[in-house]
Amino acid sequence: MLASAPTPVLVAWSGGKDSSLALARLQRDPAYRICALVTAVTTGYDRISIHGVRRDLLERQATAIGLPLIIAPLAAGAPNAAYEEAWAGALAEGASRFGGMNHIVYGDLFLEEVRAYRNAQLGALGWTPVYPIWGEHTAALARAFVKDGFRAVLTCVDTTQLDAKFAGREFDDAFLDELPPAVDPCGERGEFHTYVWDGPHMRHPVPVVAGERVLRDGRFQYCDFLAK
Repeated sequence: MLASAPTPVLVAWSGGKDSSLALARLQRDPAYRICALVTAVTTGYDRISIHGVRRDLLERQATAIGLPLIIAPLAAGAPNAAYEEAWAGALAEGASRFGGMNHIVYGDLFLEEVRAYRNAQLGALGWTPVYPIWGEHTAALARAFVKDGFRAVLTCVDTTQLDAKFAGREFDDAFLDELPPAVDPCGERGEFHTYVWDGPHMRHPVPVVAGERVLRDGRFQYCDFLAK
């Protein structure tokens, strides 16, 4: 009997820790063929939406991983309908470029309302989401991330949930040791966002250096990072 061909997939890519873990998991799974990374980028700022990472670092990261990028452009402050339209366009581009596909990978962990939203959004487009790390214990996952050689920095902190001083920190055991008990170790509730600059999913590192710190909307503490 002939083995079935691996399922072609796109990866919903934030440049951060959870999408990196999901990607690394699928890189080891022969049932899937990873075709490209899909990222929402805020036009004007030219940065990864929400995470605030420069597009230059996103592109360097994709090169280090060895996968092409598909960009879903979003205007700053765009309503959810605009996001859905941009995302649908990016998925259509992926299906066109890679000979047809209808699966996309997410690094979601436990927020049921987020998963339900994605399922509904993608179902309407005829796409199927894949959740490689769903339901895993986040404290154990965060420690394994560090132990397995992933390297990341905190690019954004929601100061209503975590002290602004953590923005710009390395995501390491020392950081995890200092987290308040109410903060999820993977930042699944939006407590913080990361940029992964090295790891087993990458061919080579993308070293970065911390730059300017900016508080936006009186709430989100960003630390700008530049290529070293």
